[in-house]
Amino acid sequence: MKKLYFVSALLIIASMILAACGGAPAPATEVMTEEAMTEAPTEAAATEAPATEAPADAVSVGQVTDLGGIDDKSFNAGAWAGVEQAIADFGVEGKYLESTQQSDYARNIQQFLDEDVDLIVTVGFLFGVDTAVAAKANPDTNFAIVDYSYPDCFGTDFVEGQTCGSASELPNVSGLTFATDQAAFLAGYAAAASTQTGKVATFGGINIPPVVIFMKGFQAGVNYYNAQNGTAVEVLGWDTATNDGAFTGNFDSLDDGRSFAESFVQEGADVIMPVAGPVGLGSAAYCQETASCWIIGVDVDWTVSAAEYTDVILTSVLKNVNVAVYDTTAAVVDGSFAGGVYVGTLENSGVGLAAVAGASDELNAELETITQGIIDGSISVE
Repeated sequence: MKKLYFVSALLIIASMILAACGGAPAPATEVMTEEAMTEAPTEAAATEAPATEAPADAVSVGQVTDLGGIDDKSFNAGAWAGVEQAIADFGVEGKYLESTQQSDYARNIQQFLDEDVDLIVTVGFLFGVDTAVAAKANPDTNFAIVDYSYPDCFGTDFVEGQTCGSASELPNVSGLTFATDQAAFLAGYAAAASTQTGKVATFGGINIPPVVIFMKGFQAGVNYYNAQNGTAVEVLGWDTATNDGAFTGNFDSLDDGRSFAESFVQEGADVIMPVAGPVGLGSAAYCQETASCWIIGVDVDWTVSAAEYTDVILTSVLKNVNVAVYDTTAAVVDGSFAGGVYVGTLENSGVGLAAVAGASDELNAELETITQGIIDGSISVE
């Protein structure tokens, strides 16, 4: 239980800073592809999309988006791709409501409650309080919240239902969280295998556990590559031993992203993983303009969300939101839904690594072997 609370705490803090940023796994689940992300409706009404056709007794799912909209090529689109897959596989009825301002959150949730939907999916940390309040008032309705979980009230300086959602787990809410260190481990290995200079780098927005978990996983992957290949690839920007490294102090300055990338390149790095939201786009621009470095994206496949930088994107560490939402919907369909914390892992395809640009067959085989090792426990990411 303590482990779950720890995972919850990490993901909550991450979401509060990085806002873009169930059941047992169902068979034939696929990670989110570019097509899945871009097929979300693009001409929807400002706040609502019509329900899909489904049998009268079908399970109904309602998604409430954050301010990014349904086709944001990020978490909203990913969640909807999971609903769409459930529509295709299970015949569920799916519908979404778009939020154009924060005051829409509670109103949209209430609309789905009035329609008596079976599962309400909310997207991101800004829904933390509204989702908890609605879930407590409607214990017979199932909820899932993306990149967030409960409890989210810690310490003594909080007001439950106002400054945080709940001081305990909610039995009718599944918090969809992600073990990003597993996928970052793979990214670190791929970076070490791809560097031409023997130096790679990572930096974050703020030194908080949910940012650092990417960086720790990345360094562990580089270290594993060195141990397996007798190399000495160096990681700039992070040191797990001291739990400190390079941080911009924000998640929105493209100029900081550019300057950090330039500094790392001057130190010899040619692969950089920014864990700082849009800041990383400044790094990608620098790498593209100078042809001096590769970028590793985080959260979603940057060849989709930032396609203009595809030529310098080595790979991306993925949170497969579509898989988490699909699995949660499947659990509602088969009656196994349970609240608490859903952790997306390599094993259940909740996290993953995007294709590595220019990877040899040998490297791809090594990454697959490592993936299986992490899943079966023979390789530790810590």
